Amino acid sequence: MAINFNEKNRLFQLDTDNTSYVIGIVDEENFVGHVYYGSRIKPQDLSYLMRIYEAPFVPSKNNRDRTSFLDAFPMEYPGNGLGDYRESAIEICTKAGYTAVSVTYESYEITKDKPQLEGLPSTFSGEEETETLILHCRDQVLNVAIDLLYTVFEKEDVITRSVIVRNDGAEDVYLDKVYSSSFDIDDEDYEMITLHGSWARERQIEYRSIGYGKQSVGSVRGESSHQEHPFIALKEKTTTQEQGRVYGMHFVYSGNFLAQVEKNQFGLLRLTMGINPENFRWKLTPGASFTAPEVVLTYSDHGIGQMTRNYHDMYRKHLIRGEYKDKKRPILINNWEATYFDFTTEKLLDIARQASKLGIEMLVMDDGWFGHRNDDNTSLGDWFVNENKIQGGLKYLVDEVNKLGMKFGIWFEPEMISPDSKLYEKHSDWAIQIPGRVASLGRNQYVLDLSRKEVRDYVYNCVADILHSANIEYVKWDMNRQLSDIGSAVLAADEQGELFHRYVLGVYELQERLIHEFPHLLLENCSGGGARFDPGMLYYSPQIWCSDDTDAVERLKIQEGTSLIYPLSSMGAHVSDCPNHTVGRVTPFETRGFVALAGTFGYELDVTKIPEEDRNMIPSQIAMYHKYNDLVREGDYYRIASYNENHEYDCYEVTAKDQSEALVTFVQVLARPNCHSRKIRLQGLKADAKYEISYENRENEKQILGGDALMNGGLLVASVFGDYHAELIHLVEVKG
Repeated sequence: MAINFNEKNRLFQLDTDNTSYVIGIVDEENFVGHVYYGSRIKPQDLSYLMRIYEAPFVPSKNNRDRTSFLDAFPMEYPGNGLGDYRESAIEICTKAGYTAVSVTYESYEITKDKPQLEGLPSTFSGEEETETLILHCRDQVLNVAIDLLYTVFEKEDVITRSVIVRNDGAEDVYLDKVYSSSFDIDDEDYEMITLHGSWARERQIEYRSIGYGKQSVGSVRGESSHQEHPFIALKEKTTTQEQGRVYGMHFVYSGNFLAQVEKNQFGLLRLTMGINPENFRWKLTPGASFTAPEVVLTYSDHGIGQMTRNYHDMYRKHLIRGEYKDKKRPILINNWEATYFDFTTEKLLDIARQASKLGIEMLVMDDGWFGHRNDDNTSLGDWFVNENKIQGGLKYLVDEVNKLGMKFGIWFEPEMISPDSKLYEKHSDWAIQIPGRVASLGRNQYVLDLSRKEVRDYVYNCVADILHSANIEYVKWDMNRQLSDIGSAVLAADEQGELFHRYVLGVYELQERLIHEFPHLLLENCSGGGARFDPGMLYYSPQIWCSDDTDAVERLKIQEGTSLIYPLSSMGAHVSDCPNHTVGRVTPFETRGFVALAGTFGYELDVTKIPEEDRNMIPSQIAMYHKYNDLVREGDYYRIASYNENHEYDCYEVTAKDQSEALVTFVQVLARPNCHSRKIRLQGLKADAKYEISYENRENEKQILGGDALMNGGLLVASVFGDYHAELIHLVEVKG
């Protein structure tokens, strides 16, 4: 069993293959304490780790120092306002205005399944058996039930957490804060790993020292955002990719969040993660409940790399769903950087004709096909085909593309409304806005109030009608501005604090309806690039557009940060034109292909206009994708070197689960004068096996080396003249 309860010691132990998580129930007041999280240990009495046998002692033995106890005890889910002066995990306001909460244990249950979280994306058991612990807790004064949920995924070394709060009292109460996960551990010289960024430079890795007080990342933008990411990790300062201790926390949610580490006066760290309490208030009427989104926890004592592989395996097996869960994705060409808004049916068919000859498998028509949209100032909400551009209609275009042997995909931005649109003329009140204030525009557009059923139904029917009108097999769902002016015409005064969360629930409902009505559809989420690249979105779409910045060098940093926690199969990555449209850099077409191979792989350019030398390389790149994609999509990822850290070169490796094959990508970003070859030490191979080594761009150059030599002695990569040169190195185990 993965979950055991020692009744004598009142300890719950949750075991994965390599980790243990221990919770203790203390004293007759039933405080819920965090005992231990780390490498797997045998069940035993670990209650001493909570320091309950030393001053200030538990309150029943020393009530005069209750606040001292509460302010030092390692809480599993801390209440509010009663003497623990650290960050609380929950805050409830009564009609009388009191905000104190005490979370005390009542009972437990252990189930063999994993409960679905109502209206929310969450991980699932799949073929693997899981066990779930539910700690039934309560605030006795408020008569509010607080259920703490823990599900154990043994093989992935993952524990997921969530919380359900229910009002069992006779009066309304207001939930002003409800985090999904919190626990306290001793600071042992840890530092934080976070991901920051902005448009075109998402998910940049940052290491931070932990000082006294609170250190956090968060979003109040209505989405997980370009700027911060709903992830934090703690690592020992000496931890590397291959060794050392790491704790990871990742939030399965697409809206406002807070992820925080707080260090108190005794050197205890409190890790909290959940919906950002800023501008949040949820009315709980008698009998009503609120379900908090899920947090995915993992622990590794084999470095950052093992944390990464835990998350990759978890999300591939237990979060991504649908037809494309374990399937190679079609190679697409998107017309955005090829034409922007300036296209017609014939121009799209010119691109498709050339692309089909080269082996590209899908044409995606991006922004500009609807309403009277010839720039980004109009028509959002008017989801009807502009037949001045799409002459002959959408079905004609799709049929013609299908005749070429290609699939067809289309772009939408369903959550938005332009002030210059027929929809706004009829329903200006559908935009999120505050009465009496001039609403702020972003990209000259407003955000639709998806808390309203009639708005969700309109949005869904528009998208569904287009998909029913032709053989459309892919949708790029975009969202190009963040939320502001938070107000809804249909929510009561004491419900306005619910709008942010209700908006996210509305997005989830729409996408759930879409993938159920169109189960064969390939959905790719996007938000101005990667502003909503989060586990919540990954539950609905197996891939997410990684960034609008497609420059191969910039993508090295963006894709490194993304692949720190997300499987390569989820990263939308394309070969684009040069000079690059974001930074103006010129890189070799071959290098652009090698870098895009680490994601879903596709093209973002006008294939009819690129240099002939580059165009002639596309068939070999497509063959390369088909040769290696199963390995890239399913294999174990190892970070060998980081351009973000050394500023000269980048290197990563994907190894088959059975270690019979590996693919190494090496990018020489900056050439060096008068230098020898670089030595790279590979990982994840069989030490006692021999591997044949070949190079994608050097057909006749091969060698055979042992796995032990490659991992310990290393592989030499020759220095090459010029910047931005890349090597794709393939290793195959030599049998016999």
